[in-house]
Amino acid sequence: MTNDKIVSGLELWQWRQSALVSAKAADVPPMEVDWILQEVAGLDRLALCLESFKNWPQIELKLSLSELKQLWSRRIRDRLPVQYITGITPWRHFKLAVSPAVLIPRPETEGLIDLAVEAVSSAPLPPGTPHHWADLGTGSGAIAIGLADAFPKATIHAVDESSAALSIAQQNAQGLGFTDKIKFYQGSWFEPLQALKGQLSAMVSNPPYIPSEMVLTLQPEVTKHEPHLALDGGNDGLDCIRHLIQTAPDYLLPGGLWLIEMMAGQAEMVAELLRLNGNYIEIQIFSDLAGIDRFALAYRC
Repeated sequence: MTNDKIVSGLELWQWRQSALVSAKAADVPPMEVDWILQEVAGLDRLALCLESFKNWPQIELKLSLSELKQLWSRRIRDRLPVQYITGITPWRHFKLAVSPAVLIPRPETEGLIDLAVEAVSSAPLPPGTPHHWADLGTGSGAIAIGLADAFPKATIHAVDESSAALSIAQQNAQGLGFTDKIKFYQGSWFEPLQALKGQLSAMVSNPPYIPSEMVLTLQPEVTKHEPHLALDGGNDGLDCIRHLIQTAPDYLLPGGLWLIEMMAGQAEMVAELLRLNGNYIEIQIFSDLAGIDRFALAYRC
């Protein structure tokens, strides 16, 4: 009985050559081909650069060569994101499982974890205060895992409306050893956390913030494959952010942290909404590595 997941180096090299040609023709970054081979075939960058694997008698793949060809065809024809082909994506120093049930975690979202760490070091809660954090709209669980890693003494409460997304998030938490640090809940925003009213040290979220009419104008990789539930923020993109501003004061401790990601052009309005609410102080806007105002941070009065 043959194992269709074992191929010769020459066969894989031939697939790589054809994939590179098709990537160039379709304006897909050629580097994606080698990223796939690193994940699916376990090849390192040196072997790919020198093409030394071409002479290897056999290479074991995580999926058959025919499946790889079909998925790459979908990458070109249907603009299937490469992360959904491999089923994983790098984020901070983790590798996270992803599927079309969850938004692919972006590098800029890593800034939420860095800001949270900085905020806690500059404005710590009183000693002995239990640390309960909420990650609302957890998706793949990326933020919850980042927080659990950064704050080992905290309990992270991760909420998502999608049961399929929660399944991926739980898989990631288990695979990375954070099951005892993260609790998962299915529901809308704070609704499953009623028992934690007035007890949260912080709320962190990357909510849907794309205006509805813009969603279908995004890259086809996004509009055709990523969950619109995680993208569409209503007419002006601020529906979910408004809700988080209005509801968070009931759940945060005095001095508790309110931290979200948003899109370019929303910072002024989000800061104004926080000011008008009257329950927040030290409202700050932070930019991402590209210089775009990306994050809003405030503290509960």
